[in-house]
Amino acid sequence: MSTREEQMAAFGRFLDVLDELREKCPWDRKQTNESLRPNTIEEVYELCDALIKEDDINICKELGDVLLHVAFYAKIASEKGAFDMKDVCDRLCEKLIFRHPHVFPPREEVGVSTATTATQVSENWEQLKLREKGGNKRVLSGVPSGLPSIVKAYRIQEKARNVGFEWDDAAGAWEKLLEETQELKAELDRGDHDLAEAELGDLLFACINVARMNGLSPDNALERTNQKFIRRFNYVEEGAIAQGRNLKEMTLEEMDALWDEAKRMERRGL
Repeated sequence: MSTREEQMAAFGRFLDVLDELREKCPWDRKQTNESLRPNTIEEVYELCDALIKEDDINICKELGDVLLHVAFYAKIASEKGAFDMKDVCDRLCEKLIFRHPHVFPPREEVGVSTATTATQVSENWEQLKLREKGGNKRVLSGVPSGLPSIVKAYRIQEKARNVGFEWDDAAGAWEKLLEETQELKAELDRGDHDLAEAELGDLLFACINVARMNGLSPDNALERTNQKFIRRFNYVEEGAIAQGRNLKEMTLEEMDALWDEAKRMERRGL
């Protein structure tokens, strides 16, 4: 691995390259916050894809792309005289130091308990965010409205947990999940679409809560299932093509047979 000096030199070189591109490249020169935003979202999703696949080569590549966007926004801001990359780093360091009084002794009393576990650190983090200058004024105000729904639900529950709004144990959350399942079925049986959709939302929220309280990531879990379904469905489709047939020409039983074959191959590591 590289030394700290080598890392700092590489970061400086990166900023120099970005400066030159901003000055000399027509595409880079015309970029704005608004024009970069859609690309930033795409790059973050590409990083997430590499992370879920534990693909170190592409994780490294996608981290570079995300870093480029971070520095690019700072570069645009510096041209307006708003802030620059140093300000970004300074504010980040100040925030990290302030929110980790168990690591960096505060210059004054911050009014939170001593943290010795990861759970206590999370609880203190939320309390400190409410107290810092320019921080969140309400517990849930720091949850971005644009987050994907599953991630947003998880963060909402985490933040509520950190101020004590939580079941005593996972059993309570599990009972709530079973209750919401029954309520959804009742509305489906009644045929009330709007109420059924509302109950489905409650069920999903309860399911995420059960996952969170048992140390599981619902977003990662669902994405793993998405990828598994894609693999198996592709196998079914390839099997149909190998038989010179179209999927629409096959019966469900025939497709299920190929699906089960795909599962057996996965278990054998093929």
